Amino acid sequence: MASKLSNVGKMLLRRRALNCSGEESQFARCLSTLDLIALGVGATLGAGVYVLAGEVAREKAGPAIVLCFLIAALSSMLAGLCYAEFGARVPKTGSAYLYSYVTVGEIWAFITGWNLILSYVIGTASVARAWSSTFDNLVEQKISGFFKVSMAMEVPGGVLAKYPDLFALILILLLTGLLAFGVSESALVNKIFTGINLVVLGFVIISGFVKGDTSNWKLTEEDYISYINKTNSSKALEVEEEFGVGGFAPFGLTGVLSGAATCFYAFVGFDCIATTSEEAKNPMRSIPIGIVASLLICFFAYFGVSAALTLMMPYYQLNTQSPLPEAFTYVGWAPARYIVAVGSLCALSTSLLGSMFPMPRVIYAMAEDGLLFRVLSRMNARTKTPLLATIVSGIVAALMAFLFDLAALVDLMSIGTLLAYSLVAICVLILRYQPGTLSSSSQTEKLVELVGGEKVAVSSGDSGDEYGMETEERPLRETFTAKLLFCPSSKNPTQISGTIVYATTAIISVLITVLCIILANCLTELLAGHAGVVVPCVILTLLCAVCVVIIWRQPESKEALTFKVPLLPWLPLFSVFVNIYLMMQLDMGTWIRFTVWMIIGFAIYFFYGIKNSSEGANRSSPRKYEPALQTKSPIYTGAPDDSDVEAGSP
Repeated sequence: MASKLSNVGKMLLRRRALNCSGEESQFARCLSTLDLIALGVGATLGAGVYVLAGEVAREKAGPAIVLCFLIAALSSMLAGLCYAEFGARVPKTGSAYLYSYVTVGEIWAFITGWNLILSYVIGTASVARAWSSTFDNLVEQKISGFFKVSMAMEVPGGVLAKYPDLFALILILLLTGLLAFGVSESALVNKIFTGINLVVLGFVIISGFVKGDTSNWKLTEEDYISYINKTNSSKALEVEEEFGVGGFAPFGLTGVLSGAATCFYAFVGFDCIATTSEEAKNPMRSIPIGIVASLLICFFAYFGVSAALTLMMPYYQLNTQSPLPEAFTYVGWAPARYIVAVGSLCALSTSLLGSMFPMPRVIYAMAEDGLLFRVLSRMNARTKTPLLATIVSGIVAALMAFLFDLAALVDLMSIGTLLAYSLVAICVLILRYQPGTLSSSSQTEKLVELVGGEKVAVSSGDSGDEYGMETEERPLRETFTAKLLFCPSSKNPTQISGTIVYATTAIISVLITVLCIILANCLTELLAGHAGVVVPCVILTLLCAVCVVIIWRQPESKEALTFKVPLLPWLPLFSVFVNIYLMMQLDMGTWIRFTVWMIIGFAIYFFYGIKNSSEGANRSSPRKYEPALQTKSPIYTGAPDDSDVEAGSP
């Protein structure tokens, strides 16, 4: 029984060996760095920039919304830097799914990929409905009015929409056709729409600074009372709720932090760049640049628009549904609302493309590995796109947009995205302290040895040290002692130091999760100084600090990469903390829906994926020299020296 459980555990945690044969990608390598930046900006800088700024400024932060976007951008940049390093390490399609697979194991990879698919499907459907709604508003609700009269769907439970959104259905199917036609054509359309969007946002920012008034950042209670009296409002004065205390940060630090948590989701989308690894001309250079540049451009756009908006009119007068058209009307530029509408539609179009673009690529990567149905990994020889995965994912998203009310499902997107961010940060942390290197195409010569004329991946324990001259610094046989936690035996990573980091990272991830659960549910009691909450938080924080010190003391890999995350281990761990804390703030209904989705996913994995996994088939198939290779790790591969290669040659 114990051996069976052990075998199941090994199957769940088996890790993928990257193919280092150097074979050509099935995808078309046609995307430049500019294409990737435009893709990231388009996916991230959606309609939120036209709506979110007004909502957060009005209800949570006032003019201090600029600080909200600054904090949110810094938090998002933590995740972005982790993705950038993996883009430099792993030039293969699959994004966070693949990164998890090569580092922490198959079951975590499946969970990540399955939730990414959900995020992209819901994101696509909700953006398509938003596009339809925005266009409907431009034509004075004539489209929705017609469908409500002729095709109303009055179904109790609030699951289905009030009417089928035919416009959203057609829009998704059109973009599915565009994506199936070819990646270069999709990238061109994306660049055009992203360019128009940025021009419109530039107009908004310049207009705001021209027509704005800095006194709107220094408002007093008298200004608010005067506004209420002028509007002849019969409602009671709600100074604390609507006005706060005035000035730059009317709702204080609490409002700024609450606003920053909301603004964090405005930066979601850059991860679509990570799925283009096999379509970028130079992925190891372009992906890190694309991710960092797109996040910076988005930050400046959000920062500029929110500053312009709060300068143009007092924050307590902002319309949360359409803040920019109202602001332009307030300053006497009412016709500018049409320019804003064009920008909003372009932003929604690029955001829609950004949600749809990575979805078939993640499905393709999972199907190719055997974790989803293999038929979905078929490539079209002419367009070099995963045609069937593109069509199936497009049809599913189109039907969701057509029939369902997505308001209750939007938070599910957050779980998938935040889980992916957390796992990528954990994977970066683990890999930076492992001996050897990930077998990537640029390092093929180092990462294989010849055994009977065949190329076989080797582990760092058998093939020498990638640092050549420093091999003698590493002990040949090392056993674990408590002293090694704080005083490692070598300046370079060893199997023991790598295992220490692996285990410590797992422990600190659990500690951070428990701490975040307490902070999300008992923050008021913590601030009030209740011992029952303060003591566990202090203990958990101290344990986390010990874990951080243990990881920090271990030797770091000196592997040369085009991009590396700075400030290890602090930066990835802080990213994990931010992501898990935001996950714990989601309501119980979202977690129940997440559980249902995971039950469906686990049914597919345990009845199909675990038996059809390519990695499992590779390990079970009899190979030449199999007994000698059974104990080798499939992930971390060191560089063989000449004697190794010669010994393996016939």
